[in-house]
Amino acid sequence: MLDSFLVLSATKDPTAVERANLLNMAKLSIKGLIESALSFGRTLDSDYPPLQQFFVVMEHCLKHGLKVRKSFLSYNKTIWGPLELVEKLYPEAEEIGASVRDLPGLKTPLGRARAWLRLALMQKKMADYLRCLIIQRDLLSEFYEYHALMMEEEGAVIVGLLVGLNVIDANLCVKGEDLDSQVGVIDFSMYLKNEEDVGNKERNVQIAAILDQKNYVEELNRQLNSTVSSLHSRVDSLEKSNTKLIEELAIAKNNIIKLQEENHQLRNENKLILMKTQQHLEVTKVDVEAELQTYKHSRQGLDEMYNEARRQLRDESQLRQDVENELAVQVSMKHEIELAMKLLEKDIHEKQDTLIGLRQQLEEVKAINIEMYQKLQGSEDGLKEKNEIIARLEEKTNKITVAMRQLEQRLQQAEKAQMEAEDEDRKYLQGCQSKSDSLQKQISQKEKQLVQLETDLKIEKEWRQTLQEDLQKEKDSLSHLRNETQQIISLKKEFLNLQDENQQLKKIYHEQEQALQELGNKLSESKLKIEDIKEANKALQGLVWLKDKEATHCKLCEKEFSLSKRKHHCRNCGEIFCNACSDNELPLPSSPKPVRVCDSCHALLIQRCSSNLP
Repeated sequence: MLDSFLVLSATKDPTAVERANLLNMAKLSIKGLIESALSFGRTLDSDYPPLQQFFVVMEHCLKHGLKVRKSFLSYNKTIWGPLELVEKLYPEAEEIGASVRDLPGLKTPLGRARAWLRLALMQKKMADYLRCLIIQRDLLSEFYEYHALMMEEEGAVIVGLLVGLNVIDANLCVKGEDLDSQVGVIDFSMYLKNEEDVGNKERNVQIAAILDQKNYVEELNRQLNSTVSSLHSRVDSLEKSNTKLIEELAIAKNNIIKLQEENHQLRNENKLILMKTQQHLEVTKVDVEAELQTYKHSRQGLDEMYNEARRQLRDESQLRQDVENELAVQVSMKHEIELAMKLLEKDIHEKQDTLIGLRQQLEEVKAINIEMYQKLQGSEDGLKEKNEIIARLEEKTNKITVAMRQLEQRLQQAEKAQMEAEDEDRKYLQGCQSKSDSLQKQISQKEKQLVQLETDLKIEKEWRQTLQEDLQKEKDSLSHLRNETQQIISLKKEFLNLQDENQQLKKIYHEQEQALQELGNKLSESKLKIEDIKEANKALQGLVWLKDKEATHCKLCEKEFSLSKRKHHCRNCGEIFCNACSDNELPLPSSPKPVRVCDSCHALLIQRCSSNLP
């Protein structure tokens, strides 16, 4: 209890009693500040109540026994003089003094002294600075009386206690505070341990834990937003690649249709060749029989003619077999191309289904993120309202304490007045009966004042009861906050599940990218096969079909081929040209439909057509 620390004996020297009381208060404030800071576990700011009380106690200790300096206008009694003396004794303190003088909002020496104490605490050198000041007692005697706390042993004890404050980390904003007009009153209620104080500490710890959890949830939300944006970008890239594949499929389908048409034309040509060969064989047989009948005498010549006919028949049969073999090869190649196209279409449909599923999952993740954000905003608004209610309650308690102090002072004054009135009654009863009436009137007035004070005390009790009810409401709100923290923990678990789902989605994306690469390889292989088929068809037509690998430049403009400048075969001459040099289509004798032709062949064919016209 506080009574065990304060010395209240009237027999001792009053200055010694003041020094002892200030020493005990310094011990209590330093001990309470260190314990609360270690339990708080973070850097302290200027709004921390134990830290504010510590500065008030240090200000009282430095003011004790301070000499009053007279001037023409007023009396000057500030602690800035001895603190300014530290710069001469300790060279490292010059930085603090310069920074204090440069502060724009400070106008009084007391405000500068308060700023100096805060900066010294942040530097963790307050004990070193005051130790240098206490050692030089000759210099201190200019500012303090001989019985001051800084001149006696109690000052050295307080400096020793200040060494323990080096454990604390403080971050104080000196520029924004109004240090000139602060009232330095020691709040003894902070050092009286009650159940309400313990509850307030637990409440502060719980609020700090809730704030830490809120910051953690916000960081998780930011990470999830970044992952969702990356997933969006990947989905866009997949959609682009899918559209490219669909375009390439359409081009491949068009090429296959063209190849089918060319195969149909080749079959018709083969049928015509077979009909011609059969007719030629029949004609040759008729000729042979006529020659046998007419030229029986010239048998040797007929034998030679027969051998030549047989040779021609063998050659034509071999040609027929070759053509049939090539037709069978083309039919098998066509079946393979159709199977490959069917497989490609199945793969593309599967990829489209997976993309639709991924979009649905992304929309679900967005909805969950929006719900989480709304819940976080609701919890933040509730915390702000609770903090405002707590601040209002603290203001009410401060007003009540001030009113209680004023009432106590009035009671003491009333008691003193009663004592004085009784003494005067005893002394002047015999000789001053005329004055007794006036004294009785004064007593009646004092009694009225006592009645008023009792009514005020009753009002104060009612105020305390209302405050207790408010505290009960605050406890209920704290229980509600605990429930909200449990909900936040459940939301954390949901966030972890969402992270696992995101990892699974990433794996699915990697698999899809690999599948798309395989599709691209298959398409390139199918393109190569199609080009080989085209070359085979041109060979059947009797043209020299130039290979893609052999051609690196356009034959007309002699520009190098690239991804943008692609290769194109001329269906008439079989050479390779760029798109600009072969952007012509004409019907050829081998194909009734118009096909791609280079510029030179296009000009020649047009000239021939114009010359054939009458």
